[in-house]
Amino acid sequence: MFTRLSLSLLAGLFASQLMAADCPPLLQGDLQQLRSKEQINLCERFAGKPLVVVNTASHCGFAPQFKGLEALYQRYKEQGLEVLGVPSNDFKQEASDSSETATVCYINYGVTFAMSEPQPVRGSDAIPLFRELAAQSSAPRWNFYKYVVGRDGKVIASFSSMTKPDDPELIKAVEQAIASQP
Repeated sequence: MFTRLSLSLLAGLFASQLMAADCPPLLQGDLQQLRSKEQINLCERFAGKPLVVVNTASHCGFAPQFKGLEALYQRYKEQGLEVLGVPSNDFKQEASDSSETATVCYINYGVTFAMSEPQPVRGSDAIPLFRELAAQSSAPRWNFYKYVVGRDGKVIASFSSMTKPDDPELIKAVEQAIASQP
């Protein structure tokens, strides 16, 4: 005979398995939030939402794009858009101290979108998120490589570092992601 507790445990187990099944491969896993003990559960935070993922670097000449990424986020966040910045030293332009990375992002550029602690984004050391992004499109060729992801967890488009966040083609891809179905 099932007790309320065992029924509750079974329901919780079933719900977590169902949620994992509904979570696209791109969003499996966690990342540590920049300068925080908090973890970003990618599935809980981003599943079913339009998303822009960008690998960043504090000392890169493209760092002023943080302002444009923040403007993009502010422009579309009411429509569900999320932005995830993933600092990386893969191109040797990230600060060695994450407090400096946080200062550049939060203080210098006023970033309010999600930022993770620095992570590897290329090659065999790449975190699962970037391995999946590369499998669906291509690996980042430099810092500030941008991926627009639909609500279904599939890459709609990717853009080079040279593409600014207010570029009409990137905006078109973001609007397509917002209009997409999970």
